[in-house]
Amino acid sequence: MDATADELAGVVDLFGGLTRAELERALAEAAYRADGQSVDDGALEAAIDEALESFTLVRYDPADEDVASMADGEALLVAGPTAFPTVPADAEDVPHILDVERRRLDRDLLGERTRERVREAADEAIEAEESERIRVLIDVSYDVESWAPVDLTDERTRLEDALDE
Repeated sequence: MDATADELAGVVDLFGGLTRAELERALAEAAYRADGQSVDDGALEAAIDEALESFTLVRYDPADEDVASMADGEALLVAGPTAFPTVPADAEDVPHILDVERRRLDRDLLGERTRERVREAADEAIEAEESERIRVLIDVSYDVESWAPVDLTDERTRLEDALDE
């Protein structure tokens, strides 16, 4: 089973957020239900990394004690601002199979963490003079603002200025 970034977002969205290990387990269950298929671990790792890079998934480091205990203190993967969450056909029953409760996340904290990640990505793209990545991050900045209660005007201006240089 090869999951797209939006399918990864769809699976984590079923739970509010999943650790990387929980996401891997959820996809393994879905793949097995799909005629006994399996998940290619290398392809899944690459898909998760690409989804994080594109902001289809974002990391949520739980600061809240209740969320931290549910995830054993691990970062959660959450459907991000560029995601169009799509649940794979054989994954709709995964919440009933896995023993993972739905997580309620602090949207303000999630937005702040995502803004920090955009800022880091902007720093990297500007330093590397990657004009295509800079353009993508400008678009992402608008997505983040509509997805979370944050303002990325300063970051967007910095990215636009970098393109003009």
